[in-house]
Amino acid sequence: MSVIHVTKDTFEKEVLQSEQPVLLDFWASWCGPCRMVSPVLDEIAEERPDIKVCKVNVDEEAQLANQYNIMSIPTLMVFKTAKRPIRRWAHCPRPGFWTCCKVTICLGRRAFSGR
Repeated sequence: MSVIHVTKDTFEKEVLQSEQPVLLDFWASWCGPCRMVSPVLDEIAEERPDIKVCKVNVDEEAQLANQYNIMSIPTLMVFKTAKRPIRRWAHCPRPGFWTCCKVTICLGRRAFSGR
């Protein structure tokens, strides 16, 4: 499955009503760290059909960014059968990035308190 680009019009269907866990990336095209995270998200989307990977461009979807209090990018959130994210982080070093995702999705709760 490929990464799904979400807008305010598709957010509810793709994220909030999803039957599977959603890894959501708030990003912008001008953001260097966002461009570094992007290939990892592409890999996750291809390797894990049980996880829906979505992206929100904060420049195009400022309303969503404001709704979720996005203060820095990239910010990643995991939604798992709930309207509220169960985990959010603004930075996770590359070696630990997928571990952050896996543990959060598997446990379905706030799995990490730090970076």
